[in-house]
Amino acid sequence: MTLAEVEATARAAHEGQTDKAGRPYAEHLSAVAEGVRARGGDAEQIAAAWLHDAVEDGALSAAWLDGAALSRRTKDIVRAVTKRAGERPEEYAARVLATPGALLVKEADLAHNADPARLARLEDGPTRTRLTEKYTRMRALLGLRQPPG
Repeated sequence: MTLAEVEATARAAHEGQTDKAGRPYAEHLSAVAEGVRARGGDAEQIAAAWLHDAVEDGALSAAWLDGAALSRRTKDIVRAVTKRAGERPEEYAARVLATPGALLVKEADLAHNADPARLARLEDGPTRTRLTEKYTRMRALLGLRQPPG
């Protein structure tokens, strides 16, 4: 699949979904893909960024990913960043760190998730606090510097 095809597939798979602030979910996918690109990521990582939540959110199945015309590396990155039910954060972080190319995708995902402007759109203060703490902990587990601010 070309990057344009991956983007179109991801947008279609998440059609009608919104994030916690009520924004179209495709905005998050686009921001993560752009974050990967801006951090020097390659086409396989950018493709994985477009698909990073697709299996976890049930927008696309694991069987779809297995059969998709994507590189093995892209599929491995998507699998690595897909959280599993009941999985401890330490296990998740270890898998991301053990998968070549996955850390950059997760870093871009965390950067957008923890963007103060994005979090400010959440009306629920306790949710904003919980998510900020969750993202800070994951950055620490992955050995990523905390963003300024």
